Order: sequence, then C-alpha cells, then structure tokens
Amino acid sequence: MTDLAAPPSAASRVAYVRTTPVPHVARPPLPSGPLHWVRKNLFATPLSGLLTLLVIAAAWWTIPPLVDFMLIDAVWSGSGRDACLPSAGNPDPGACWAFVRTWFSFFIYGPYPLAERWRVDVFFALLAFGTGWLLWLDAPRRDLGAAFFFLALPTVSFILLRGWPTLGLAVVDTALWGGLLVTLVVASVGIVVSLPIGILLALGRRSAMPAVRLLSIGFIELVRGVPLITVLFMASVMLPLFVPPAWSPDKLLRALVGIAIFASAYMAEVVRAGLASIPKGQYEAARALGLGYWRMLALVVLPQALRVTIPNIVNNYIALFKDTTLVFFVGIFDFLRTIEIARVDPAWATPVTSTTGYAFAAVCYFVACHFMSRYATGIERRLAAGDRR
Repeated sequence: MTDLAAPPSAASRVAYVRTTPVPHVARPPLPSGPLHWVRKNLFATPLSGLLTLLVIAAAWWTIPPLVDFMLIDAVWSGSGRDACLPSAGNPDPGACWAFVRTWFSFFIYGPYPLAERWRVDVFFALLAFGTGWLLWLDAPRRDLGAAFFFLALPTVSFILLRGWPTLGLAVVDTALWGGLLVTLVVASVGIVVSLPIGILLALGRRSAMPAVRLLSIGFIELVRGVPLITVLFMASVMLPLFVPPAWSPDKLLRALVGIAIFASAYMAEVVRAGLASIPKGQYEAARALGLGYWRMLALVVLPQALRVTIPNIVNNYIALFKDTTLVFFVGIFDFLRTIEIARVDPAWATPVTSTTGYAFAAVCYFVACHFMSRYATGIERRLAAGDRR
C-alpha cells in the first residue's frame, strides 16, 4: 500500500503553471478583399450560390434591354409622333422622351390656367419647405414647423390654389386642377388626416364604453370590407345627399373625403396593433404616477405604440400614395390621368409613346416611394424601433 504521507519524488513534481511568459506570436491575418466578400456574402452555401446565379441571370436578361430602351435607343427630340416611329436611321426606336418633354407641363399642372401656374409653383415650394422642416429631426423650432405644416400650410395653399378675389387672386375651379398637383394634394391630405383619425378609431375600438367601441368597430370593418374605388364612388355620389344643395362639395373634395375615410380605417388597425404590443405594466405604471387617461396616452402609451409601428405606418402611406391614381375613375385629372390624355393625342399616339408615358409615371412613383421608405428606415435606426428587449 502506498504511503500517502511520503514526500513526492522528483519525477512526480510537475509544474502545471508556466513560470516564463509565452513567446509573442503575431495575430493571424484576417481574410479580406473582394474575393472573400463575394465568397462570404454571395456563395456562402450552395443554396446562396444558386440564388446568386439566378439573380445574375435575371439581371443580365432584363437590365441591358431596359437600358437600351430607356437610354441608348431613346428618342430625345422631336415635335410629333413621326420622331418616335421606326425609320431608316432608327429602325427600332426606344423610349420617346420627346413626348414627355412636350407634355411635361401638362403632367405637372394639368389644365390649370397657364397665367396662374406660378401659384402652383409657390405651393410646391411651400410644401417642400414645410415637409423638410417637419421631417428634419435636428431642425430648430420643430414645434413651429409642425404648426406651419398642419395649420398655416393648408390654409395658405387653399387660398393660393383656389384663389381669393379680395387678395387679387382669380378663382380657379378645382375642375381645372390636375396632374402632379392633384396627386400631391390628395396624397398629402390622406397622409395628414389618416393618422390622427386612425388613432382615435383605434382608441375607440379598445374603449370600455360599448357604444364607442361598437361604432368604431362598425366603421373600421365596413370601410376595410370594400375596395377603395367603391368608397370613392360612394363619396362622389352619396356625400352631396347629406349636405344642403348650396353646400354641395365639388368633385375633388368628395374624393378627398373618400381617401381620408379609407386611409383612416386601415391606419386604425395599424395603431391598434401598436397599442396591443404595449405591456399592461406600462398602463399600470402610468396610473401609479397619477396620470389621467389622456396624459397617459400622450406621454407613455402612444409614443411607444407609434414607435413600434413605424414600418406599418410608412407601408400604409406608400400604399396610399400609389392608390391616389384611382381618383381618375371619378373624373379627377390626377397625374396618371394626364398621361392617359396625352398618349391618345393624334399628334403623338404611338405604342412607344404610351409605353414611355407609363414608364415615366412608374419612375416618378418609384422615386417618391423610395424616399419615403428610406426616410422611415432612418427614423427606425435612430429610434431603434426594432430593438425589442
């Protein structure tokens, strides 16, 4: 039997902790360079590599012909349809941008009187100024910017575009409004009005008062259950029946009411989803601090709910901006309607001009929606809306 108390032998004395420093070894170089980036991001797995090859094939199949049609083979000058027809010098003409250049002012102003179009330019400038002031998060006195955008701008714009003889501005009937002007007016009214009404509807749907809750649910489900074109037709036909004949709203105002009603119902569900994501403890903590119902909503609940639903709110705004094209079904000369009128003009009526007009409209809508999406992405990143701890 081994004697456990015996002193260890020399062979058993082994040091497990180094008494001298380890020699310095240089850090192995990290993989870098374009080849490593391609391997890591595009061909990391067999499935990723297959998808990358499919995307490259689709881009190779679509982008070169599109570039040829839109830029290389395009017709940039001309005074009529003959410039956009096949000829000996250009047997396969591309986009007819001469058509867009000729009709550009009509696309922007519609049939608005030529001598008064400076008023539309001033409206565009005021709208751009107010939007920039409101959306610039580091702008000075954003409270004044909000007051200008929501209070002063609508009043000044209506007087400017509609006219006021007392101020020396001739009256321009809304039937003469058209083009991009109408599209921006309809989209702006829908975007600005839909959020506050949607918040009230969402709160009403969660209300403890049965009458308020049932009315809110009925309104939301009724409007969301029919397409926008139906709402526009009903607003155009039914709205005059609820007001005296002397107060009968014009065609554009009826469309604005229909757009606001439709957008508010969808926005209510977006806001309700944000309210449902707020933990019950937030309500209890606000009540424990002695906050009343409306102060609790304004200071605690709604800021968190709207922060969570920023992507959905922007998605609704983008959809609303594109849905404004449906107003031409009720006889309003919006941006797309002006293109429809221009493309059937005998002086320019060719298949190429029709395609070019629609391509121009697609580019305009894409640019506007893209900037809205990028701005929302910046807001999300700044507010960390996706950081759900």
